[in-house]
Amino acid sequence: MSAQPEHEPDLDLQLRKFQKELSAGTVSLALLAVLGDATEPMYGYQIAKRLEQLEGVLSGKQSALYPVLRGLEGNGLLESFVEPSVSGPPRRYYRINDAGRVVLARWADAWRATRDSVDAVLGPLAAHPSTDSSVSRGDLA
Repeated sequence: MSAQPEHEPDLDLQLRKFQKELSAGTVSLALLAVLGDATEPMYGYQIAKRLEQLEGVLSGKQSALYPVLRGLEGNGLLESFVEPSVSGPPRRYYRINDAGRVVLARWADAWRATRDSVDAVLGPLAAHPSTDSSVSRGDLA
């Protein structure tokens, strides 16, 4: 195993750090969006599966969404209830409330404005995605 020279950054480490920073800012938005689109309350596993279908923010990191869901509920944006499950322990179901829908709309506007601003700064890079599969897949978690 060869060590990185001191003057050369570990590019994979830098990418993972950047992806973690991006993920921290987008997970709440993604969760609100999934619940905002849902026609009925969802439990954590269902939310995680939906995010995986979207090749999204928390792909493969199901345990990471529970603290975020609790935070969103604690901030008054979600409501939850627990129901028994025939196939295991009781399940906590989440649904977005009216305050959550207002916040979702505002955050979505902020996201689009930020995305557009970053795309403008990136210029041609924004139009030509990297061929690096770990970046183009959208693995942010």
